Amino acid sequence: MNEKYDIETLAVRAGTKRSAFGEHAEALFLTSSFVFDSAEEIAEAFAATGGAYTYSRFSNPTVSMFQDRLAALEGAEACLATSSGMSAIFACCLGTLNAGDHIVSSQSIFGATVQLFNTILGRFGVTTSYVSLTDPQAWADAIQPNTKLFYLETPSNPLTEIADIRAIKQVAEKAGVLLVVDNCFCSPALQRPFELGADVVIHSATKYLDGQGRVLGGAVLGSKEFIQDKIAPILRTSGPSLSPFNAWVILKGMETLAIRMEKQSANAAELADWLVQQPQIERVYYPGLTSHPQHALAMQQQKSGGAILSFEMKGNSEEQRKAKAWEVVNGCKLISITANLGDTRSTITHPATTTHARITQEARTLAGVGDGLLRIAVGLESVADLKRDLVRGLTEKD
Repeated sequence: MNEKYDIETLAVRAGTKRSAFGEHAEALFLTSSFVFDSAEEIAEAFAATGGAYTYSRFSNPTVSMFQDRLAALEGAEACLATSSGMSAIFACCLGTLNAGDHIVSSQSIFGATVQLFNTILGRFGVTTSYVSLTDPQAWADAIQPNTKLFYLETPSNPLTEIADIRAIKQVAEKAGVLLVVDNCFCSPALQRPFELGADVVIHSATKYLDGQGRVLGGAVLGSKEFIQDKIAPILRTSGPSLSPFNAWVILKGMETLAIRMEKQSANAAELADWLVQQPQIERVYYPGLTSHPQHALAMQQQKSGGAILSFEMKGNSEEQRKAKAWEVVNGCKLISITANLGDTRSTITHPATTTHARITQEARTLAGVGDGLLRIAVGLESVADLKRDLVRGLTEKD
């Protein structure tokens, strides 16, 4: 789309390509390969770096529509889709790192990403230093001669800490380091990291882009040169491909992205205000609260506080806090007990025993993931109903 449209319009219209049949909705191309009229034509197609569709492991019209739409929403030059958010992170690392390179990452990231950095990449001599998301000087101090990549999530999972992307970009640029930002929690409806200095943006399309908990997907976005030279060869050869069906489902989900994020963020803000008043809760983490340490920064970088919050239960010990947290989870009859997020249905999880269970206790402590911490991804239900659901577990037991 050559004209400059608002994000609501882009989410519905961007990337659409019509076949000869002139369909109004995006077409679903469920085919593994594509047919040519001659040996010369297919040879030319396979010799080219783009344009013709040849094989759906690395080129498919439906997947291309998803890539183009997400690139338009993020303001990126190019996008490549992957089978999941984790495969997007892995592809980015494989495309930019060599054995012996060094990553600087924020402490508060998804547990599986920590496992990827430490266990998988660590086998090939790639080392990772973890620093405070909110302290740009800590990022500067962690730089080594072999540092190639800065990686962060903002807001963080699960404490919703906010990174000053512009400040960290200054550090990265001075050191010649690539800045990679995971924009899963906000989506481009609330935050556009490229406008703040990010070099690469990562998405788990499984979350808010689909928005209804139906399929898996991921994406890497960046400059045309970066995507073509660094990421495309990895995806073409190793094959963590997004299926055309999943791409089609996510395309339809993206049409309602802006209105979903607006409503879910408003619901989260209302629920956070209520949770702050509950005597059983020690602290609520939500960027939209004025009590949040980076509230002012969040309101500069994001359109709202987002749809995810977390809170810490009171208790005299970690064991007691864990027991109280589990009472809240077990009291939920409406809110779904699952580790996924970004759904129209609200979800609740205990990060220490789910999303962050496979990392060490030391790593959980550094990330602020205590046994009394709970995370809620707020959906589209009535907030009054969500409060009533939580009250069961928050009520003091005799």
